[in-house]
Amino acid sequence: MINPIEHSRTKTAVNKYKVEPYVIPGDVYGVGNLAGRGGWTWYTGSSSWYYTAGIEYILGLKIEKKFLRIDPNIPSTWKEYSIRYKFGKTIYSIKVKNPNGQTNGIRKFLLNGNEVQEKRIKLVDDEKIKQIEIEM
Repeated sequence: MINPIEHSRTKTAVNKYKVEPYVIPGDVYGVGNLAGRGGWTWYTGSSSWYYTAGIEYILGLKIEKKFLRIDPNIPSTWKEYSIRYKFGKTIYSIKVKNPNGQTNGIRKFLLNGNEVQEKRIKLVDDEKIKQIEIEM
């Protein structure tokens, strides 16, 4: 409902939505003659929704209680992508490979060449570069 592109597919939808098709709105009205109309765009929460949608929900980078995990939900056509995440002075260089055209799920999680069974790691600030390789 808050994905602006979904309100831009037809001229009728655009005329009903009435806000920018590239900004996540704070709300979309659901009742009465304003149903389907977007509201409250260009507020600070809009940028945080884009961050959350892109980094967390699509690329799958999740930080929880100082643990890093990757849980992607990507198009099957994406063969790989990479992320650099900085924690203090430590750099986590993350490469996600998708050789079989999956949309989600992790088959293998490697940290500096060693497999991590838990598929998550504790973040440490040791001023080093950590290499993470994920295979979907």
